[in-house]
Amino acid sequence: MYPSGAELSNESNEELQNEQEFLDLLHERLAEMRAGAETAVKAALPLEGSTFQARLERDVLVAEQSGLLAALHAGENGLCFGRLAFRDGRDHHIGRIGIRRDDPDRTPLVIDWRAEVARPFYLATGHTPMGLRRRRHITSAGRRVTALHDEILDLADAVRTGHEGADADAVLLAALDAARTGRMHDIVQTIQADQDRIIRAPHRGVLVVEGGPGTGKTVVALHRAAYLLYAHREQLARRAVLIVGPNPAFIGYIGEVLPALGETGVLLATPAELFPGVTATGTDTARAAEVKGGAAVAGALARFVRDRQALPDPALVIPHDDGELVLDAELAGRARQRAREALLPHNLARPHFAFQVIDGLTAQLTERLGADPYGDGGPPCSSEAGNLGENLLGPDDIAQLGKAIAASADVHRAIEELWPTLTPQQLVADFLAEPVHLPEADAVAIRRAGGEWTPADVPLLDEAAELLGEDDTAARVAEEAERQERIAYAQGVLDLSYGSRTQEFEDRDDEESEVLAVHDLLDAERLADRHEEADHRSAAERAAADRTWAFGHIIVDEAQELSAMAWRLLMRRCPTRSMTLVGDPAQTAEPGGCGAWETILEPYVDDRWQHVRLGVNYRTPTEIMEIAAEVPRSADPSFEPPRSIRSTGVRPWARRTDDVAGAVAEAVARDSHEEGRLAVIAPRSRHQALSAALPTASAGAAPDLTSAVVLLDPRQAKGLEFDTVIVAAPEELGTSDLYVALTRATQRLGVVHTGALPAGLETMHRG
Repeated sequence: MYPSGAELSNESNEELQNEQEFLDLLHERLAEMRAGAETAVKAALPLEGSTFQARLERDVLVAEQSGLLAALHAGENGLCFGRLAFRDGRDHHIGRIGIRRDDPDRTPLVIDWRAEVARPFYLATGHTPMGLRRRRHITSAGRRVTALHDEILDLADAVRTGHEGADADAVLLAALDAARTGRMHDIVQTIQADQDRIIRAPHRGVLVVEGGPGTGKTVVALHRAAYLLYAHREQLARRAVLIVGPNPAFIGYIGEVLPALGETGVLLATPAELFPGVTATGTDTARAAEVKGGAAVAGALARFVRDRQALPDPALVIPHDDGELVLDAELAGRARQRAREALLPHNLARPHFAFQVIDGLTAQLTERLGADPYGDGGPPCSSEAGNLGENLLGPDDIAQLGKAIAASADVHRAIEELWPTLTPQQLVADFLAEPVHLPEADAVAIRRAGGEWTPADVPLLDEAAELLGEDDTAARVAEEAERQERIAYAQGVLDLSYGSRTQEFEDRDDEESEVLAVHDLLDAERLADRHEEADHRSAAERAAADRTWAFGHIIVDEAQELSAMAWRLLMRRCPTRSMTLVGDPAQTAEPGGCGAWETILEPYVDDRWQHVRLGVNYRTPTEIMEIAAEVPRSADPSFEPPRSIRSTGVRPWARRTDDVAGAVAEAVARDSHEEGRLAVIAPRSRHQALSAALPTASAGAAPDLTSAVVLLDPRQAKGLEFDTVIVAAPEELGTSDLYVALTRATQRLGVVHTGALPAGLETMHRG
């Protein structure tokens, strides 16, 4: 027999109170753990240790406790959001991070959402309950429990708490209807079954996650990063995870998701930021970006490098104390061939070329200076006659000649002229100034003298760095010289210390002197190493500064937009090919974008990749999606958009006007709401006028998405979402850009246009 309404009310209040008391207990335990981690860090930092092992243990301890501290701070908001009651009596609370009691058994208080035992929270259904009796969703604001929502999965269970809900999607829909803040939030409380399977998929190999607008592919990819760092902590924390997003606005938008999940060992970057030391702030024409992104540029750059390995024409005459040396095409050609046979990058092969040239010039000088003019004792012979006698110079003499030639500045200038040391920046700048080995039309499109680096230049710089290689000999020599200076300084300190203790030895008996002597058995080298500054940077920080870093896993959002050259760069960053690629070929807008997954992956993994698709649109209401889908469908009648699960009852509107900026300003004043966020999405050519009409709107290359109103172009809007979107001048946008712009809204959509509406939008309600 079920309890009465009054009994349910009492039980309901009691359930809320119980969960509140449990949340209070969790926060007390969290404070204890934070205090312990802070104490451990403070105690470890001053410790230097007398051995490398001691210093290493200190650094590991500091890194571990600092990472724990960051996770504990991040996990406070929404510390516990679920509870699982199993038929066998087990009862587990689920949260952002795992928390245990401070007892000998380390009893779990909250299970980390990524643990295997937590999976029924996301996957269990009435048909497949996975051993559950009931599942509870716990909603909180700060440290206060505000609501409970219970789902009964075992129909034989007669217990009622007063928090049962008939609608199993109530928590999800409440989250989807909430006002946006300008920052992406995690979805640990509302992960759906199809999303969970992707998040927990094995991390070996390439996983392609395809989904239309609003399907949650980006947030799923971020939660996958958090899961992989949990499941493969030792490997991925050491190698770090790279997440590549399309633009700075997107990086800012997703930047708080992983820290909120307690994960900081991740590097977030745009493709324009993947060459350390270069800030790509310039812009290319669409045609230039397309040419630079094409795979043909890799071959053109390789041939351009070979062009820099020149032969002298005419021969180079090099001054020398014992007469001029001649570096002709024959000698240089032999040296070049031997250097190329080493199969090394240009700069690393240069010493081979230099050695061959020096050996050839040494042989030339040896022949001139050491030939026996009398041969077998007959009359003097002339060199012109070609019958010189045996060379009179011994090995030591020849070695001295070789050293003198190797030390000659004139010789090195000649070597530099024929096989110059190059930097990636210098090589790419020279190539862009005169882009040979490309069709003339392509060369004209990218030809540039000077100027700022552009995002499309970054893969070219990376390609150049691979072709050139980095000769770190000088750096290693400088590093060793610096170390020797530290050793010399340490030796001076020890000498002073020894001198100050001489009298102490004289004043003590033999046994005491032996004890002091043992303490002084610290050589200068060990002392110098003790005081060498340790690198306390995280793996992500070190990876950001190291072009050759190999990441443990790479996640690429809007992957269809990357060019062939950009993929060459990324594949170098992940030799294991452990990747998650997220995107939608229907939204490809970049001229150099690869679009099709086969085009992207076949050169690197052939057909060894897995493809999954998300088909449910959680963001875009039905009313908006029905209109937006007509845009790509006008070009491709077979186009099928993702299925929207929400309806707001608010119809999108369109208004025709001769004053776009004025009409947009009026719409913003009418439709902007205090709690939500509004975006105006327009072609870049319209931004100056719109900025003047919207003085409070945030705009630019990296707008503040937390502002009430932001002004974006369609490329900046990729991956973002807003409560209200106003699309200005849609007739000036391409099909893909317009589709992106129309699908950013979660509640309301308006269109302001001057001419005829683009194909597919003709039926929009006139507002």
